[in-house]
Amino acid sequence: MTSIIFIHPDGRNVCIEANGAESAMLAATSHGIDGILAECGGNAMCATCHVYVDEAWLDRLSPMGSEEDALLDGAAAERLPNSRLSCQIQLTPELDGLVLRLPDRQV
Repeated sequence: MTSIIFIHPDGRNVCIEANGAESAMLAATSHGIDGILAECGGNAMCATCHVYVDEAWLDRLSPMGSEEDALLDGAAAERLPNSRLSCQIQLTPELDGLVLRLPDRQV
């Protein structure tokens, strides 16, 4: 199991326990995390699973691909240097305790 802490724009924290073989987006949607819309179902086509990765975790993630990079340019909330699509964050045991901040909007 991999724990993920989601921090909502209002400061509220929600910690979930996820199966280590799924994406952060799938873990969020299966645990009812509001703020992750995931309209394309995790196919990296919509940017409605945009998150801000806590700085301490950025170097532990796999590099961003060109498709994800392009989609983030069209995200509804401001793109920041730590922006990622949660559908592209594959959970591993090394990411146990991952902290993801939710943007103020997805659409």
